[in-house]
Amino acid sequence: MHHQPVSWGTRERAWMRRALALAARGWGRTAPNPMVGAVVVREGRVVGVGHHARFGEPHAEAVALAQAGDLARGADVYCTLEPCNAHGKQPPCSEALIRAGVRRVVAAIPDPNPAKAHGADALRAAGVAVEFGLEAEAARELNAPFLHWASGATRPWITLKLAVSLDGAIAAADRHRGWLTGEAARKEVHRLRASADAIAVGIETALADDPALTVRGVRKPRVAPLRVVFDRGVRLPLHSQLVRTARRVPTAIVTPSTAAAGAAALERKGVALLAASDLEGGLHVLHERGVHHLVVEGGATLAGALLGGNLVDRLVIFQAPVVLGAGALGAFSAAPAAVTNHLPRWRVVARREFEDDVMTVLSPPGR
Repeated sequence: MHHQPVSWGTRERAWMRRALALAARGWGRTAPNPMVGAVVVREGRVVGVGHHARFGEPHAEAVALAQAGDLARGADVYCTLEPCNAHGKQPPCSEALIRAGVRRVVAAIPDPNPAKAHGADALRAAGVAVEFGLEAEAARELNAPFLHWASGATRPWITLKLAVSLDGAIAAADRHRGWLTGEAARKEVHRLRASADAIAVGIETALADDPALTVRGVRKPRVAPLRVVFDRGVRLPLHSQLVRTARRVPTAIVTPSTAAAGAAALERKGVALLAASDLEGGLHVLHERGVHHLVVEGGATLAGALLGGNLVDRLVIFQAPVVLGAGALGAFSAAPAAVTNHLPRWRVVARREFEDDVMTVLSPPGR
């Protein structure tokens, strides 16, 4: 049972928010583990803090307890996720908390991963009070791709990123594809990429933009995201940036045509060919390869197919203060009308400004 108190104090909320800020320091470094932060509080004073800095390194609770030392005895611990209860690359955090003699553990959310769950049960059996629910929504949002995977999903968590004009277009009538957004917004896109296991585009975007799909200008992720092109006809050119750098940065095309002319030449260049008869099949293949979070960066055809299949978990729109005018390619031009008619009902998760550009993060109904 996950008991939730009636109310939380202002100071308790502040301590959990600090734990969430600590957790976010692991951005791009902890996968396939979640980002976790912990704060140890004794008699109203913070005596230890920690976060999971990198996959394979100590967990947040262990780092915070080590900093607190003897002051952890009788203390309260605020952590962004239920402490783990299994041996992996690190020992169970539940055991460390029991050994340290903490009085109470407040966890934002339970851990849905069956291999690591039930830390709360072990703590309670040892006489440690456990409470859940403080800043739960923020904790779920921080680790949404991990929670999606751990709950038994068979496809990646999908973030669809689109840069649009004031009139909702992604390219001008002449299909010129220069930058719509400014430097600050583009840096945020690279930060988003750093959180992903893979970055995908449709073949039309690959042909029009010749993108690199790498993480630049921000702290590098622990593992470079797989670069993916959804390419039914195996049209990705051998001279494209993606193919020329495929031996340095993992690159794949998802296609039903693995025996098509040109497929063998791509494989010789280091491109992996992933066989899938349709979009959902391709997503399942990516999931099987360990892609828990997929960031999709267009174009309109792929975006429309994902929206039409109810496959988008977060929609990230960067809107630039420009008008592309008549004949421009609409961001949702390929999405079924039944989908676009419901877009206003999506929930705004976050809204931020990057110089003159506005980023809005949207969640579909029920997610």
